[in-house]
Amino acid sequence: VFISPVIALVVVHPLGLAWDRLFKRDDDPAEAFDCGLLVKRSRDEERPATLSNLNRLRRWLGQGRWNEKEHACVYISSNVSFGFAFATDVIVEQAKFYKQDLSILYQILLTVSTQILGYSFAGLTRRFLVRPPSMIWPATLMSTAMFTTMHKSENQVANGWKITRWRFFLLVFSAAFAWYFLPGLLFPALSYFSVVTWFAPHSVVLANLFGTSSGLGLFPVTFDWAQIAYIGSPLLTPWWAAANVVAGLVIIMWIVAPIMYYKNALHSAFLPILSSSVFDNTGKPYDVGRILTPDFLFDPDKFEAYSNVYLPITYALAYGVQFAGLSALVTHTACWYGKELWQVSRQSVVSDEATGSSSYNPLRHSQNIHSHRSSRKGAGSPVEAGIDTSMQGEDVHTRLMRRYDDAPASWYLMTFIAMLAIGIFVVEYYPVYLPWYGLLLALSITAVLFIPVAIVMALTNQHSSLYLICQIICGTVFPGRPVANMVFTTYCYISSAQGVKFSSDLKLGHYMKIPPKLLFQVQMFATLVSSFTQIGVLNWMFANIPSLCQLDAINGFSCPLARVHFNGSILWGVVGPQRFFGRGALYQPLIWFFLVGAVAPIVVFGIARKRPMDSIWRKINLPVLFGSLSWIPPATGLNFSVWTLVCFIFNSVIRKRKPEWWGKYTMTLSAGLDSGLAVGVVVIFFGIVFPGWMKGFRWWGTEVYKKGCDWQACPYKTLKPGETFDR
Repeated sequence: VFISPVIALVVVHPLGLAWDRLFKRDDDPAEAFDCGLLVKRSRDEERPATLSNLNRLRRWLGQGRWNEKEHACVYISSNVSFGFAFATDVIVEQAKFYKQDLSILYQILLTVSTQILGYSFAGLTRRFLVRPPSMIWPATLMSTAMFTTMHKSENQVANGWKITRWRFFLLVFSAAFAWYFLPGLLFPALSYFSVVTWFAPHSVVLANLFGTSSGLGLFPVTFDWAQIAYIGSPLLTPWWAAANVVAGLVIIMWIVAPIMYYKNALHSAFLPILSSSVFDNTGKPYDVGRILTPDFLFDPDKFEAYSNVYLPITYALAYGVQFAGLSALVTHTACWYGKELWQVSRQSVVSDEATGSSSYNPLRHSQNIHSHRSSRKGAGSPVEAGIDTSMQGEDVHTRLMRRYDDAPASWYLMTFIAMLAIGIFVVEYYPVYLPWYGLLLALSITAVLFIPVAIVMALTNQHSSLYLICQIICGTVFPGRPVANMVFTTYCYISSAQGVKFSSDLKLGHYMKIPPKLLFQVQMFATLVSSFTQIGVLNWMFANIPSLCQLDAINGFSCPLARVHFNGSILWGVVGPQRFFGRGALYQPLIWFFLVGAVAPIVVFGIARKRPMDSIWRKINLPVLFGSLSWIPPATGLNFSVWTLVCFIFNSVIRKRKPEWWGKYTMTLSAGLDSGLAVGVVVIFFGIVFPGWMKGFRWWGTEVYKKGCDWQACPYKTLKPGETFDR
């Protein structure tokens, strides 16, 4: 169960108002603040001795009034602390699967260093990812809309709709919360609405094409917002970006995948067409334990006697498009943004040397660097859906932020050095079997790819994951070291993922006019508190939950996600990429996707730069087209198809036909749906399912979608007992 930060955004507002009622008095002196700090109270000098200690405490606790900026700071704190620290998964795998005895100090250092390193990357790249007006970070717009909804009473009529945003939010939130009891508890068939397969539940082809659990989702219908927003809210993604996503889905998953599957390419017809599992040569899920010694070491003889590892066709193609997406990130960024990145870097160095201060300096146009790009959109600037993606210029937010001193780059640099030192100590002192230069390699990968990954996220709300490539590189450079593979991947992947999250929060702070130095303290403090809290909870679970991470663990505490990551550490850290992609290996052709991804953006750029601004060629974003499919698996075709349909309806049709309504209510609608779902999930799980109140509850609506090949993930071809498909 994942508790969304949106819950904090909603719940904390009445708490903030109640706090004011509890600690504020009408006759309290007026207060003056500078950069979030109290600097003066009027009449403080008049009666210093008449105030009791209790009254002084009350006034100290009641500083200021609950407002948008405080609300944003609380939300940002929750945003960096609600998600689980990936390092805790590594700790679980080391302790429960590899049977390592881990000290509390190791756990704290690993968690804190991996969580905070990303913050350094975000802070050092603010000039490229936060301040340019073109870096909009769509996901932050929902939050800013919610702050406006909750704290302001403005209410302009929008295409005839007079309801306020706040009332609209409450209605949507209440409806979403109440509705989720149907697909989430009482009638789950509404969530897995594979109605086409219900008429012929044992038809493998119908399940392959129209299934919602193990199929390609060609029937894009579901009544569950959790399914629709599985890869992110469709209301927050620009339609041009969603069009790139659906183009990749159609070409790769709806055309190429079925053709290869039914032709039995890569032995795929003996496996489900879509699954997050890997398989052996009998079509059964791969049993990693059969290739390991009792000490969790790779046994080549057992491997030869058992089976190679086989991937479902969509899984294999997902690896291929991730390879293409990675190389496309580099060449796409170099083609469209390379010149500006270099010029902005030079300009920022000159500006810093000239001012000698940490002021919130914008990237000016006055130094002969495309002086009119923000208004003219030159030929080298990719303009998607009317959005200027130039990295230069300033907007009203940047001008208003000038009144605050910027957080010095030295703060972020010193943070990076400190966390790097901790990381080197962790890998050298503790038994993770990763040398110090392996850690430097992991962070070098992040450093090279961080800006391209963040630019794509800032423009399209689509995240390009480095998870797979980190695993493969470590497995190639440091073979036979599963624990090292996990730690390497954590430092490489999480530094990027956390950095992107921190950059998004910095942009939110930019929109909300939060002083940068204060925001640095908020994010750092929240990250430290969440890291220590998660380590404390994890060790409490180690000590108090019997059979934790075993299949017979009470209340389902079998650690399924940690088990998946453990299997991945075996496959990439022990079996190794060489057996997957090496010379003569079954999946070696997937390596060619690197070349495809590297060349394709150059071709698109060469064509697009000669086309007018509204040309479709300028809206092709290959890192999004390739990289978004990394969600498959565990996402299914349904998650993509219905997501795209909803995005098209709201961000294309309604935006064009009812622009005022779209501008006023769309972000609030997204927040209401997300909030209602988040609260509904928590209430249903902890209030009804976890206590066991639904045991034995069964009827047609809870069982119909489980009876066919879609739920059972049937393969197209079957084997007789004792047969294998590779010998």
